[in-house]
Amino acid sequence: MSKRDYYEVLGLERTASDEEIRKAYKKAAVRFHPDRNPGDASAEASFKEATEAYGVLSDAGKRQRYDRFGHSGVQASDFDGGNMGDMFSHFQEMFSDLFGGGRSGRRAPARGQDIRVETELSFAEAFTGCKKEVKVRGAAACDTCGGNGAAPGSKPETCRHCGGAGQVSTQRGFIMFSTTCPSCQGQGRVVTEPCKDCSGRGATVKERSVLVTFPAGVDSGVRLRISGQGMPGPNGAPPGDLYVDVGVREDERYERDGADLIVREVIAFSEAALGTKVDIHMPDESVIEVDVPHGTQPGTVLTLRGNGLPRLDRRARGDLHVFVNVRVPKKLSRKAKKLLAELDSEIAAS
Repeated sequence: MSKRDYYEVLGLERTASDEEIRKAYKKAAVRFHPDRNPGDASAEASFKEATEAYGVLSDAGKRQRYDRFGHSGVQASDFDGGNMGDMFSHFQEMFSDLFGGGRSGRRAPARGQDIRVETELSFAEAFTGCKKEVKVRGAAACDTCGGNGAAPGSKPETCRHCGGAGQVSTQRGFIMFSTTCPSCQGQGRVVTEPCKDCSGRGATVKERSVLVTFPAGVDSGVRLRISGQGMPGPNGAPPGDLYVDVGVREDERYERDGADLIVREVIAFSEAALGTKVDIHMPDESVIEVDVPHGTQPGTVLTLRGNGLPRLDRRARGDLHVFVNVRVPKKLSRKAKKLLAELDSEIAAS
């Protein structure tokens, strides 16, 4: 049976670029690879056909000869001997992300798990920002073995099955595939004399305190990430991260709308009519003096720009909104009633 045109095999135009050839072969190889089509002779034949086409079209010299003379321009010897090692190496690199191959050597040990905890701040702490210790209960490096899982006086040994690489390789056709070593689970070493305190795990359950910095203006629902304070990684791998979910307790004196701070003040009728000054006691114990102009009506909102909560991006602060209400006395003396009646008459006449 005559061979199909290599460009047809990969579904390409004859003007295809090197990158287009590479992508087309990768697509075909993923589709027809024997590991993904076990027992399918047709898929295996298509895989070999695509590999042969790629071996020619990916090589500038071979492609030039093929374009001029067709299949007769590339001899079978082109696929034997000297340059096949480079071709295998190129295929390994191409499929390392798909089939676990590659030449990266020992696999990096997996990092430890992340931990999530919740903590609650007072309104004042959220306003000013603070540092607080957060209790974390979970695995921590074993003090006896230092986290390597081996009994005192011993140490982990290089895995004999993989020689410390953490991976074992097998060859299928043109490509070398690497898989995680079943003896050491990819760590490259094994513990023959496990630590008695941690049973070789390298970690024990403990409660510890982590000092966390809460930024000024933090609000409920914010999640803070503290790098490296999660669970320790196996066999000395990097630890995970600690995530702290923040909750802020409500305060009857203050309300907030994002970075804006809201307070409510009640003044006397005479103060609303004549004008006054009101001291606003802030969550950080500072005091801001607010001018209430004469003739202020109940429900008036006085806004002081930039006096609210700090924004988390630190670019500015929110605003302070003062809601003003007027206190109306429920009981009046006879004299007070008379004076108010006279005042009412005076206002009406003015």
